[in-house]
Amino acid sequence: MAAPSMAAALAASLPAPQAAPTPAAPTYEAIPASMSKAIDIEAEIPLTCVQLDGIVITKILKHSREAFSTTAHGLLLGLDLDGILEVSNSFALPNHHNDDDEKATKSIARYQQSMLRSLKEVQGDDNVVGFYQATSLGAFFNQSLIDTQAIHQDRLRHGGVVIVHDISQTARGNASFRAFKLTPAFMDAYRRANFSTAGLISHRLTFSSILEEIPLRVRTNALLSSYLNTLAIPSTSTFSDAHPGVATTSALPPSYSVLDIGNVGLTKNLEQVAEAIDNYRTEEGNVAYLSRQIAREKLRAETYVAKRKEENARRVAQGLNALPEEDVSRLFRIPPEPSRLESMLLLGQVDAYAKSLEGIAGAGLVKMYAAKASSGV
Repeated sequence: MAAPSMAAALAASLPAPQAAPTPAAPTYEAIPASMSKAIDIEAEIPLTCVQLDGIVITKILKHSREAFSTTAHGLLLGLDLDGILEVSNSFALPNHHNDDDEKATKSIARYQQSMLRSLKEVQGDDNVVGFYQATSLGAFFNQSLIDTQAIHQDRLRHGGVVIVHDISQTARGNASFRAFKLTPAFMDAYRRANFSTAGLISHRLTFSSILEEIPLRVRTNALLSSYLNTLAIPSTSTFSDAHPGVATTSALPPSYSVLDIGNVGLTKNLEQVAEAIDNYRTEEGNVAYLSRQIAREKLRAETYVAKRKEENARRVAQGLNALPEEDVSRLFRIPPEPSRLESMLLLGQVDAYAKSLEGIAGAGLVKMYAAKASSGV
């Protein structure tokens, strides 16, 4: 008789498996009445505010400073509770500007799934509530942002939000963060892919009605706030013979960048305005060319139909059979009306650049008048 194998020996040495007991039906506790309004299971409570934790602000600032140009973007993680979207964490997404679109998309998707899986393993927040995007001079109207936000609003609870961070404002000492989501009218037109002139009129869409802004506030830890306040308080030097200029110091010295009366960024802003206007004129020229081509093809089709009717009337008068009707759409390929979405986005960029220019120029004039008044000239 052959010797038993090692697997058979191990199996024989183990106790016989017992039948697993039938699991009891799970029981769920009812939501307390006091929390029924706060716990929005069906996502019926509309968002009224977006709350960013201090760590999220720090991560976005760090990523925007280290990223190439205005390509910094990433995902926001958190939870919506009682109409407040609490963003407690975020992580940056890689930017593959040298790769093709398909390869870059797959790489970013793999990285995103890996990060969410790792956060879930360490019991971290892994619920995606939106994304953030760095921009410059307030111009964030572009096709990529619209497409990403539209996908989020179709798949996430409450549609998610996009946080726009203006790095040009941060460079001048003002951290700028704004929260947006797409309006219902724009989402309806986007799902129908109807951005023709008639579609814009029926949905009452302009560049100012593409996005709606949501109030945003920043929440910081009480210990962190106390620590920062301690760093900002001047402290007396421990050296008795210290110079009067350094007798009182602070770990966070005051910043005087807001007092700079130079035209920092003004030239670039003017260039961006001129470039945006040129892009808009080019797009309008393309739309006008397509519109003329459509009108030309429609005129040819109408002329053909009119001649065919006249010929049929003449044949009937002569006692002959009328010619069969033909499908005009097969004879004349009338192109569809061009989309006006790109024109709206370019107008939004022009408006954003103009508002940024107004703010920079206005602040510069105030500083110049203040400097003139203080100098007594």
